Amino acid sequence: MISLILFGCFIALLVVSVPVAISLGLASSFALLYSGKVSSSYIAQGLVTSIDSFPLMAVPFFILAGDLMGVGGLSRRLLAVGNVFFGRYTGGLAIIAVVTCLFFAAISGSGPATVAAIGGLLLPAMARAGYDKGYSVGLIASAGSLGIIIPPSIPMIIYAVSANVSITQMFLAGAVPGLMIGGALIAVAYWKARKEGYKGSEERFNGKEAWAVIWDAKWALLVPVVILGGIYGGVFTPTEAAAIGVIYGFVVGVFVYKELKFKDLYQVIANSALTSATVIVIVGTATIFGRMLAIERIPFMIADYIVQLTDSPILILLLTNVLLLFVGMFMETLAAIIILVPILLPVVMAVGVDPVHFGIVIIVNLAIGMVTPPVGVNLFVGARVGETNLEKAAVGAIPFIVAMLAVLLLITYVPWFSLAPLRLMGG
Repeated sequence: MISLILFGCFIALLVVSVPVAISLGLASSFALLYSGKVSSSYIAQGLVTSIDSFPLMAVPFFILAGDLMGVGGLSRRLLAVGNVFFGRYTGGLAIIAVVTCLFFAAISGSGPATVAAIGGLLLPAMARAGYDKGYSVGLIASAGSLGIIIPPSIPMIIYAVSANVSITQMFLAGAVPGLMIGGALIAVAYWKARKEGYKGSEERFNGKEAWAVIWDAKWALLVPVVILGGIYGGVFTPTEAAAIGVIYGFVVGVFVYKELKFKDLYQVIANSALTSATVIVIVGTATIFGRMLAIERIPFMIADYIVQLTDSPILILLLTNVLLLFVGMFMETLAAIIILVPILLPVVMAVGVDPVHFGIVIIVNLAIGMVTPPVGVNLFVGARVGETNLEKAAVGAIPFIVAMLAVLLLITYVPWFSLAPLRLMGG
């Protein structure tokens, strides 16, 4: 009965458009009051203890770093470098979109932030070049999902905390799958451009001009080297790297590129604070929801049921992928991670799946969910920035979603893609 109240209230609140964080908190409160197993103060205590975590401090820092770098001109220079290398090819703007999203993903750690930053600069240019709006938005929304796969990634931090695994190992494991998905998106973009006749730019760069563009963008290109190199080299922790990213973005935006004005700082910090607060509230209420599941032993019952149903790792991973893809269509990424990890991790570990590899499987599934309606947040952001409707954006994203699903199957059943970097680095 308590489980029915917990899930029934949560689904009912979502149906009437109550925000995910509030729905999780209210559903947990109703179930807690009905059960009477613990004091009502448990919720207040849980909200505080769930976010009292040093690794979680990286989340607001990475959000602020991404915002500072976006406003400070780094994303525009990344686009310029992409144009030098790929602009002249068939579908050049589409290829530039994916490549720039790959680089910006290593700055922002967020899918919607990547879509907003790159889409705001590139979608008008694609429209002027004759690209279909739905296709353009679908492409950038799909490429923006790399924001949570390419390290540093905010959902990876949340998964690492939930599953008690190393954030650094998660970051290492996400690099190759992220590049694989990026390559698949470029291949589809090129194929689609040839089919639709989207030509490349007629602008050509000689060696001197190309070097000038690259040199101007050197501070943007150095961001992944500074942040990820410092983490993997053991110079600083992911949380410290996030703080360094904030300082780096501020110094480069204000004093080097001089596009980030002091008068803009208030709005940048306010936007980052709002995003961070939303994330932290979701983490807190989703943790309470997960603890209620644990009190009722729901994860253990589900794990036992699935293992009794089949002990084949192939079938269990297939069922898990289907579940995650379905959940990703309806639930916010961070909430889905915190709720589902305690349920699914014991199941896959029982059949020998590495928790770091499984974390990448979850992240990729939920990244695809960011591009699938009805709660495809990347599609909503892209449609708003690209001034088109959600239906056209969703149709435009279909070939890219198919490519991402193909890569997902590879990543799921060939753990080497996720775990090889860890073994190479001695992890």
